[in-house]
Amino acid sequence: MDLRRFIRDVPDFPRPGIVFKDITPLLQHPKALDVAVQKMKQPWMDVALVAGIEARGFIFGSLLARALNVGFVPIRKAGKLPLPAAAVRYALEYGTGALELHRDAIAPGQRVLIVDDLLATGGTAAAAGELVKRAGGTVAGFSFLIELRALAGRKKLRGQIESVLVY
Repeated sequence: MDLRRFIRDVPDFPRPGIVFKDITPLLQHPKALDVAVQKMKQPWMDVALVAGIEARGFIFGSLLARALNVGFVPIRKAGKLPLPAAAVRYALEYGTGALELHRDAIAPGQRVLIVDDLLATGGTAAAAGELVKRAGGTVAGFSFLIELRALAGRKKLRGQIESVLVY
């Protein structure tokens, strides 16, 4: 199945010159969604947890955790978690951002797969990796539905990186 036909380009969003990759059509098609999750699952049989980056990483991360029969951990934007959390600040195109993870979410040494829908510049994924390490986990790797290769996000990440669709 060609998953590209379920990815819609939205020009000039969120600002002029950006072409947003909209995954909504893929999410609306059960078979395409299943194929995407199975492709994301293939390289990752030896992980203890899946950590999904807010927000679309929650969708793919939780589905992937279920497919791998492991737990799911949300990596949230700052101020969204109710219990004590570890935080990592990182650079964004327009300033800085922060990600948080409950301090007790990962047991020491657990192998954690970090999941998001899209790899662009890599800043958010790199921050998520740092957060997993600070929590005592080991980053098993990164899994993305889409990678925008021209933005070179891979250069900011260490370890195994898998993408289903590369643009």
